[in-house]
Amino acid sequence: MKIMKFGGTSVGKPERMRQVTELITKEAEPKIVVLSALSGTTNALVEIGNSIASGEREQAKQQIDKLEAHYQSFIKELVKKEKTYAKAKAIVAEHFEFLNIILKISFSEALSKDILAQGELLSTKLFCTYLEEQGIDHMLLPALEFMSIDAHDEPQIGSIKVKLSQLLDQNKNKKLFITQGYICRNSRGEVDNLKRGGSDYSASLIAAAINASVCEIWTDIDGMHNNDPRVVKKTVAIEQLSFEEAAELAYFGAKILHPASIWPAQFYKVPVKLLNTMEPEAKGTLITEEAGSVGVKAIAAKDGIIAINIRSSRMLLAYGFLRKIFEVFEKYRTSIDMITTSEVAVSVTIDSTVHLKEILKELEPFGTVETEDNHTIVSIVGNEITQTKDVLSKLFDALIPIPVRMVSYGGSKHNVSLLVPSAYKTQTLQLLNKGLFGLE
Repeated sequence: MKIMKFGGTSVGKPERMRQVTELITKEAEPKIVVLSALSGTTNALVEIGNSIASGEREQAKQQIDKLEAHYQSFIKELVKKEKTYAKAKAIVAEHFEFLNIILKISFSEALSKDILAQGELLSTKLFCTYLEEQGIDHMLLPALEFMSIDAHDEPQIGSIKVKLSQLLDQNKNKKLFITQGYICRNSRGEVDNLKRGGSDYSASLIAAAINASVCEIWTDIDGMHNNDPRVVKKTVAIEQLSFEEAAELAYFGAKILHPASIWPAQFYKVPVKLLNTMEPEAKGTLITEEAGSVGVKAIAAKDGIIAINIRSSRMLLAYGFLRKIFEVFEKYRTSIDMITTSEVAVSVTIDSTVHLKEILKELEPFGTVETEDNHTIVSIVGNEITQTKDVLSKLFDALIPIPVRMVSYGGSKHNVSLLVPSAYKTQTLQLLNKGLFGLE
């Protein structure tokens, strides 16, 4: 059995849903199809939740009506038969009745999660209605019946495996299952989610739980590219990556893949393919345990980085100093991306401001603390690049005009990371594209 995940742009228009239907019915292998919400829906639901939270009920009502009109227009194009159109209309009415009811309810975090879940619930139900009209045998597999996270928002892979296996065993006669990405239940049994981009995560977790033959991530670009195509004119798709390389690229800003979505597939050795819904014949990118080749493969950039510099003469020859600093970040569950040290200073980078004030206050006793925001981490990723001849010389030759703030080298044999002011991000990516790949 294989997993096929389709993102919002892949199901965002009726004709795209028809394309997805062709792709999932091409071959006989049993499959679970994971769908995101229609493109634009999650953003609209976030805005609705924000309006309700700030007491702007009339504005929220207008936003709900606008989104409902979009769905009414969508189903008119999607289904043609009177019976299935009536069913699609009832699905839309049910979910927008819920959104209208919550206008009268006190806002809460739990209610916010319920609002956000409507996108995936709508897309999967409407897609199943279209499959029904086409006479394609299938089954809707509600993600809320098997996908769960614990009190620390970590997926419960053991529980997912057991519940999903039971559901599949109960429906052995079925070959095609449709389920929602992104949504899940939390440790309190409430509707929750795997955060933005979490449909990739859902697909990888499902693939791991059933030991799938492959996990296909279908999007609107033909695989992972060697650089950001939104910033750099000439980029090329990468044919093969190792799990380690893909994880580095996803974490450091490659938008095609959710950062968390690699580890379940990697741990359970399920190959991942990144494919293009609009160009299904394109090779895409294969991610496996094998890297396929050595050398630089790609460059990724992660924005919104804050550098924190702690300077203290007490650091000199003092064991335990770094441990105490790291304990502050651990206390506030804030990840560190990069770190550099000298005899009297340590610099770290983080990508979240959620607990920044508290972290800075607790760091003050250790010395002088300074912060620099509006920075970008640029990561150069490839197999064994730290041992590949001339990579460093080409890298630093290319970046002569760039004021590099920090360099991380040697912690991973697959990655060299640089911290640069965000104003220099585009220039950095373009210079590296020329210096490392000879592409302008």
